[in-house]
Amino acid sequence: MDQRERSETWILPDQAQGGTISEVGNHVLSRVEAARMIVVALAAAAEWFHVWEPFRSISLIGVLGVLIGGWPIFKEAAENAAARRMTMELSMSIAIIAAAGIFQFFTALVITLFVLVAEVLERMTVSCGRRAIRDLMDFLPRSIIVRGAAGLRETSTDELRVGDSVLVNPGSLLAIDGTVIGGHSFVDQARITGESMPVEKVPGAIVYAGTINQSGALEIRVDRIGRETSYGRIIEAVEQAERSRAPVQQLADRTAGYLVYFALAAAAITLIITRDARSTISVIIVAGACGIAAGTPLAILGGIGRSARLGAIIKGGLYFETLGTVDTVVLDKTGTLTSGKTEVRAVVPIAGVSEVEVLDSAASAEMRSEHPLGKAIIRLAMAKNRSLREPERFDYAPGRGITARVGGITILVGNRGLLGDHSIELPAAFAASGDTSSEVFVARDGCLLGAIALADSVRPEARSAVKALNRMGIRSILLTGDTKPVAEMVAHELGIGEVEADLLPEMKLARIRSLVATGRIVAMVGDGINDTPALAEASVGIAMGSGTDVARESADIVLLGNDLLKFTETLAIARRTRRIIWWNFVGTVGVDMIGIALASVGLLSPTLAAFIHVASEMTFILNSARLLPRADRKSAHPEIVFEPTRERTSKAA
Repeated sequence: MDQRERSETWILPDQAQGGTISEVGNHVLSRVEAARMIVVALAAAAEWFHVWEPFRSISLIGVLGVLIGGWPIFKEAAENAAARRMTMELSMSIAIIAAAGIFQFFTALVITLFVLVAEVLERMTVSCGRRAIRDLMDFLPRSIIVRGAAGLRETSTDELRVGDSVLVNPGSLLAIDGTVIGGHSFVDQARITGESMPVEKVPGAIVYAGTINQSGALEIRVDRIGRETSYGRIIEAVEQAERSRAPVQQLADRTAGYLVYFALAAAAITLIITRDARSTISVIIVAGACGIAAGTPLAILGGIGRSARLGAIIKGGLYFETLGTVDTVVLDKTGTLTSGKTEVRAVVPIAGVSEVEVLDSAASAEMRSEHPLGKAIIRLAMAKNRSLREPERFDYAPGRGITARVGGITILVGNRGLLGDHSIELPAAFAASGDTSSEVFVARDGCLLGAIALADSVRPEARSAVKALNRMGIRSILLTGDTKPVAEMVAHELGIGEVEADLLPEMKLARIRSLVATGRIVAMVGDGINDTPALAEASVGIAMGSGTDVARESADIVLLGNDLLKFTETLAIARRTRRIIWWNFVGTVGVDMIGIALASVGLLSPTLAAFIHVASEMTFILNSARLLPRADRKSAHPEIVFEPTRERTSKAA
């Protein structure tokens, strides 16, 4: 099979209702192919034992065996030649025809059989890769309980229609995106939204396919099915990444073509010098390029599929290849190294102002904010049952804070820089806390009201993730808009040696640019709107799944589970994939050079050359196949744990 056709037909998404993924040729060995191989094997045996040779000058069985067995090889070679593509099928066709041309029909039949078997083995290996991705979709339930006019009935998800009403019991996986119309429960949706805690679901709430209903029964109106669900779109993103061609795949195709040209040139030189047709045929046969032509995309397929199992959605082969060369990882703090679940530690008013005044003003101004600090302030106000007012105007200055108009009053909530921009002076040594908490100052109509101290907890896996980066020899840098004391505290706790704090988004962007300009391969990990420019500028951008929509869109890789250890594991997979690909390159070229040299001096017979060709090809393809994720029929996501009744109070994001 030509490499371009192979890369295009490995994964073809089926848009059929229900969202199942179909394979191109579910049976890797058809009856016709099996019959063809049997005919070639029997013909080779008959040729060896000289069975039924009615003509002394030519073997009728040999001719028929070569024509029947070689037909698909010859056909593909002709198509490639017409398209001016140099492939192994073309060189093998030349070898088979040449062997038959000098009446070495046994050799021609053995070569044909080896090529046919190699094609089947290659398809079997690739089929494992397709099945690994198909299992991601098979993870969803295939049957569901639907409420109809006659009551409840169990039906296939393929028969669902938008607008149907379905019942999901505690402990069950959701197969659809929909809206809750009855019941009350908590749903674990970390794999889709990245939220670390189960989310309460009441009538009117949105639920997603691929999430787990934990505590109560829910009745849900179906909004999206199969490929249209959030989970289905994730699978499509993985498939699109696998269909995209990484630069190393293009290099593999070119190298494979060069090897074929080299083998044909070496064969011509051998024929001119030695006048030995058998040695010439052996030179053509022994050179194999499928180890890199087929092994390279298979390695990329396996690496991306394995990363998807970890919850890392990679948007293209280019980004996966780049990830394998990363030598510098830049980390944001809030929401990346920390949980993003910031809590208010203290509300400190100035003299003559109450804590309630400071909290009410800040929470009302922050009503439209998506910043973790703003959300923490609002959570505290809601917990205290404070009555908040919606701002009439809301302006966000990245790296500074917000300016809001509430009830005709201008309220500022931000850092010292924001207050300085509005000529508001802070009393000497005034601070919300004496430790390394983040502090937010609150002012109303040009007058300071007080400050709020907030703190964020470091993700439990962050320290292990940084250690893993250090073991891989990767430079880690913390860039944050937070204050220097807070940034240094987090860096010290995690073992990060380089810290830069008080950075505006454009300063982060400039720092990333400077690193890239010095030749560093930079991975930027972030989650917020203020990280978007840096994510886009980095060699490869990684967004936390719980981050903003803008950050996820700008990033090249999305971590669904928000687990930094999964990022380091994905990084290790990318590096391993790169090593395997280059071993295949070196091994294929080495075997070809040695084989051509031995064949040219008559030390390899055509049959032995064919064996070496197939054996080396399959060795390198199987080397790439080591990256394919192992099938787990119980669950396509081994990390997801069914907990129908156990109440979870915490979970590492």
